[in-house]
Amino acid sequence: MMTHWRYVTLVLGIIVSLHFMLSFTHDGYSRATSVSQLWTPSVPPYKIPLSDDYYIKPEPKLPLGRRANAAIVMLARNRDMNGAVNSIKQLEDRWNGKFQYPYVILNEEEFTKEFKERVLTVASAEVKFGVIPPEQWRQPEWIDEKKAALAREKMVQEGVIYAGSVAYRNMCRFNAGLFFNHELLREYKYYWRLEPDIKYFCDIDYDPFLVMHDQKKVYGFTVSLYEYQATIPTLWETVKEFIEQYPQYLDKDNSMSFLSDDGGATYNRCHFWSNFEIGDLDFMRGEAYTQFFNYLDRKGGFYYERWGDAPIHSIAVALFAKKEQIHFFHDIGTACNDLAGYYCRTADFGRLGYRHEPFQHCPQGDAHKKGKCYCDPKQNFDYEWYSCLNRYDRMFMKS
Repeated sequence: MMTHWRYVTLVLGIIVSLHFMLSFTHDGYSRATSVSQLWTPSVPPYKIPLSDDYYIKPEPKLPLGRRANAAIVMLARNRDMNGAVNSIKQLEDRWNGKFQYPYVILNEEEFTKEFKERVLTVASAEVKFGVIPPEQWRQPEWIDEKKAALAREKMVQEGVIYAGSVAYRNMCRFNAGLFFNHELLREYKYYWRLEPDIKYFCDIDYDPFLVMHDQKKVYGFTVSLYEYQATIPTLWETVKEFIEQYPQYLDKDNSMSFLSDDGGATYNRCHFWSNFEIGDLDFMRGEAYTQFFNYLDRKGGFYYERWGDAPIHSIAVALFAKKEQIHFFHDIGTACNDLAGYYCRTADFGRLGYRHEPFQHCPQGDAHKKGKCYCDPKQNFDYEWYSCLNRYDRMFMKS
């Protein structure tokens, strides 16, 4: 009897051993005999999550073994939710999924639960949601509202984009001189400005923040163009007044030739489009920029006219920094999905006769190939008639 059970035990042992051997060596056998095949699910099969074993396990490695003290900054309203999510998803897929820099997203009011959940779904890095202090998002008390209202009405009659909007002016003023002191940004040195409804055409496999840090850059751009004159009729005269009073802030190797064709007598309206910008927050917190913004702010041009943050940033970096500290990110392809949007449109291209489709920076040549860019290189704004890139280039050409 004992001999009989020994044979039974031996046979069972052989069967179990063969089962485990076949399970490890034959995928088909393993799937066919898995526990999941022994019961009928009570939900459709697609609702059963796949095992983590099927998924790629990313192993991010920081270039040069370090990272910059930087954040991605977005200004958005609750109704910009879809555009904000689109932009974050674009940046995640093209760049930040690999580099994991935090996002700081600011609003004039509390973000809704839905907005936060949608953003957190697509963002792989830390996200900080903040509210702009009310005193930084309203017309200052020293502005003469009667005068400002008359100016808005006049600009509406002239067909200026956002001419009647006080909210738009609040946004321009905040971006021009207040955002970098928000409590959520105080710890950072660099920012990457991200707007709702931005496209990124190319993979970005390096860290632009480290380029800014290592090469001592203070500002980076992808598109430069002419500002709409009707929005800034007295801006340059105000800038000249400031320079006359504070000549010590002008850098001896500045970029005045980018701004003016006659040594500063007049402004040619060239500026860097701030819908994409990477900048040094310490530069903006510095004495020169602070004095500059405060001087402009007291003049009231944000409300009596419609001064934008883009020409303010551009004029400041062109005058107070060295020209070598302004960087053209030629290999980062960008465009706005909606040029009529609240943030994406800073100039009235309809009035200027400029068609929307090619208003984008599409990297050229080897940069296009290296970045696996999907934009058409022929659809590129760099040297169109309304671009200022040729003026930037000329600053570095030896005569």
